[in-house]
Amino acid sequence: MADISYHVPSAPPEWVKNFAKVGLTAKGIVYCLVGIIAFMAAFELGGQSTQGAGKSGVFQFILEQPYGKWMLGLVALGLLCYAIWRFIQAVQDTSHEGSDAKGSAKRLRYAFSGIIYAGLAFLAAKLALGNGGGGGDSRQTLVRELLQQPFGQWLVGILAVAIMLTGVYQIYFGLSEKYKKKISGAGLKSDIESKMIKAGKLGYVARGIVWLVIGYLFLKAAMQSNAEQAGGSSSAFAFLENSSYGSYVLGAVALGLICYGVFMFMRAKYQPIYSR
Repeated sequence: MADISYHVPSAPPEWVKNFAKVGLTAKGIVYCLVGIIAFMAAFELGGQSTQGAGKSGVFQFILEQPYGKWMLGLVALGLLCYAIWRFIQAVQDTSHEGSDAKGSAKRLRYAFSGIIYAGLAFLAAKLALGNGGGGGDSRQTLVRELLQQPFGQWLVGILAVAIMLTGVYQIYFGLSEKYKKKISGAGLKSDIESKMIKAGKLGYVARGIVWLVIGYLFLKAAMQSNAEQAGGSSSAFAFLENSSYGSYVLGAVALGLICYGVFMFMRAKYQPIYSR
């Protein structure tokens, strides 16, 4: 395979590789903690609640640990590394997606992922520096702003459908095992590859379910013209917990998110960074 430096001439190969690995590791830490706290909230362990299982709640949890500011600062740096790697994938096309409609869509998805994780890195850094807290739910703020625009309910509805389609794609991506491309060519032993495939499948399905619920909450906000109905992962966890057999449903999704975090660790160790 071609050396990644050929595709990213402005950055040494090790620099790009290290950014990717650090970023994937930080993402894995966040998802493992999200899953652990959500699981504890599902079965009322350790006084945890679904409110603390969102990413901002996880950042607060890290902050409250010994040397929390330093640990959260490292997580923020790792998430920033992940965002930069995604931007490199989008701009330099290091994944060889091409410039046709399908390739451009994938590269836009990388860029969107970079924006999301850059925002998370900024939030984590603010908390680590003691400038976080307050501000309300950013998703509710976004929905509130959209609802004030002409055809606002339609705009929120379109956004809701896009989020739900993302969830459907995540589930499809997991069940179809297309994510195996991320580790193809790594020369793994069959038992390691088998573990990665299982962890990835459970992780992508769980992540897809969360996206679907978030999209449904946005759809409710659109239909009722009420921004308070919208929410992020913590709201999605609360919705699952309040459903039939909620503790078990939320517990299963939480375990899936832990698997997703573990899959990120395994990708950081084994994935050829120059492949998708």
